[in-house]
Amino acid sequence: QVQLVESGGGLVQAGGSLRLSCVASGRTFNTYVMGWFRQAPGNEREFVGRISRSGGVTAYADSVKDRFTISRDNAKNTVYLQMNSLKREDTATYYCAAERYVSGVAKEEYQYWGQGTQVTVSS
Repeated sequence: QVQLVESGGGLVQAGGSLRLSCVASGRTFNTYVMGWFRQAPGNEREFVGRISRSGGVTAYADSVKDRFTISRDNAKNTVYLQMNSLKREDTATYYCAAERYVSGVAKEEYQYWGQGTQVTVSS
């Protein structure tokens, strides 16, 4: 079992940056693949990116690949989402998720979820 808490969301102008954090409970953080997802009103929850257990491998959705970076600090039980060059279409609630075994982009692959943090991009 793992509990996840996101933070760092807020209001930012287009072209700006935000860094989201997700802190996990427990002593087994390094056994989980960590994912980031987002959901805008009226939309399905969509894959943003994921990072491997040790942090050595990342994957991103095409829409964010050149702008967002995922990293993790296992000593702090924390995963980060650095978002640069933000666009209006990035506006959404952002969620972190954890799963021991995952390799795809489907939200159904993840067992544990945080409560979400709101990101609003204005123009």
